[in-house]
Amino acid sequence: MLVSSPDPVIDANLAIALDALLAENSVTRAAARLHTSPAAMSRTLARLRRVLQDPLLVRAGQAMVPTPRALALREEAAAVVRSLGALLSPGASVDPAGLSSTFTLQAADLVGAALAPGLLRLGRREAPGVSFRILAEELEAGPALRDGRIDLEIGSIDHVDPETRVEELVGLRMVAAVRPGHPLTEGPLTPARFAAAQHVAVSRRGRFTGPLDTVLAERNLRRRVSVVLPSHLAAMALAARSDAVCLVPAALPGAAPSPLTHDAAALGLHLLDMPLELPPVTIGMAWHPRHTADGAHRWLRSTVRRTLCPPTPTPETTTAATLDPE
Repeated sequence: MLVSSPDPVIDANLAIALDALLAENSVTRAAARLHTSPAAMSRTLARLRRVLQDPLLVRAGQAMVPTPRALALREEAAAVVRSLGALLSPGASVDPAGLSSTFTLQAADLVGAALAPGLLRLGRREAPGVSFRILAEELEAGPALRDGRIDLEIGSIDHVDPETRVEELVGLRMVAAVRPGHPLTEGPLTPARFAAAQHVAVSRRGRFTGPLDTVLAERNLRRRVSVVLPSHLAAMALAARSDAVCLVPAALPGAAPSPLTHDAAALGLHLLDMPLELPPVTIGMAWHPRHTADGAHRWLRSTVRRTLCPPTPTPETTTAATLDPE
């Protein structure tokens, strides 16, 4: 009874050594090419002879000559090594002009409204084959990123997921927005006057309270929230047509204006510095690490970064695009 021997283990190093030996027709030169010793290369040649059941190189005087089998394998071995090099080399940079993709992003309405013009402008200029889908904050971002239902989450990243990559983009402070001629625009704005005004709150879950109420409570103050809306844009539109006060983001002192702050001005709202210390809000983007090195996703992150992070105006500021720092 014959027992078949097990299949040989695939060893990429054997293919590389075979290519060097057949290209050099010399153990010594092949060893130098692969930065190893002649003795080690001799052992590898012996192994190749056993695997291929052919002497491959035989001595002819002072030189070594290939066997017919070796000559037949020479081009194939070289092609295998080239393929291995391409397979194991770092990914090539992607030309955005050649992309044909749809990227799905998840963001609050205010962030989505600020992003869309920049994404459209940069997409048309650099990647005309790319489309963008911006979803409301309806999915749990961690699992959605992991499952590939969204490519990027943009906003105040508050979920803790050790496998998620997060990059902070811009810091903002919250200010009060009121219609022109609102009573709060006249006279000093005290915490008591601010709390006594009519307020509109923004909450996707319908909550009447938030960080502002915690700060007010420390002063034994309580505001009256007359209406809760799920959208920042809807809250600003209401404030522009009523006496309701809403909170909107503004740039930190000394920072460049952000597209995230433009909608309040577009609605004609008057912005008031609040007489309270609220913690700043950090807007960032989160993605799954499997996309970190992907060229197309790197372009997407660069596009978001360039849209939301205009350079701080200084004499040295340039208009060059910000590259992915990873």
